[in-house]
Amino acid sequence: MQYIIVGIGGQGILFAGKVLGAVALEKKQRVTGSEVHGMAQRGGSVISHFKTGDFISPLVRAGEADVLLAFDQNEGIRNLHFLREGGAFVVNVHDRSAFDNLKLKEFLEERRISLFPLEGYSLLKEHMGGNFLFLNVLLMGAMSGAGVGAPSLEDTAAAVKTLSPAKFEDANMKVLKLGYEAVVKK
Repeated sequence: MQYIIVGIGGQGILFAGKVLGAVALEKKQRVTGSEVHGMAQRGGSVISHFKTGDFISPLVRAGEADVLLAFDQNEGIRNLHFLREGGAFVVNVHDRSAFDNLKLKEFLEERRISLFPLEGYSLLKEHMGGNFLFLNVLLMGAMSGAGVGAPSLEDTAAAVKTLSPAKFEDANMKVLKLGYEAVVKK
């Protein structure tokens, strides 16, 4: 599997990569990746390349990613060129009208890209009092719920539990399940 994880600095992209890595290592899979490309400071553009399986290069080439996990819809749209034909786009959406763009719709349809939009900020506002710190785990749950070759909910939960600071463990488990259910119910 080849993943591209994108967003802006401070959204927990590195933690998401650590979770994917922990799941893969638990399953005795080889893990290769590039931690971060771009402006890693809070608010800057961040892209992480991540691969599980028999790959040598840590970078995902354009048109080869199986999954694009986007914590920010603008960064996700900007990095769609990484997705392979038939890939999956799991994205935190803050403005659904962006997906009404005819060229974007045509691109997704022509390449048979499966779109899994999640209104992450709205869900976190409703269920977590607006604590957006949990956006990364919410999106990891959505990716598991999408059933796109990503780690299962159980495997993701085990990794999140292991990697989470104790004070965030319960909240992370709640949010992971929330993200999963938001996609599965669609």
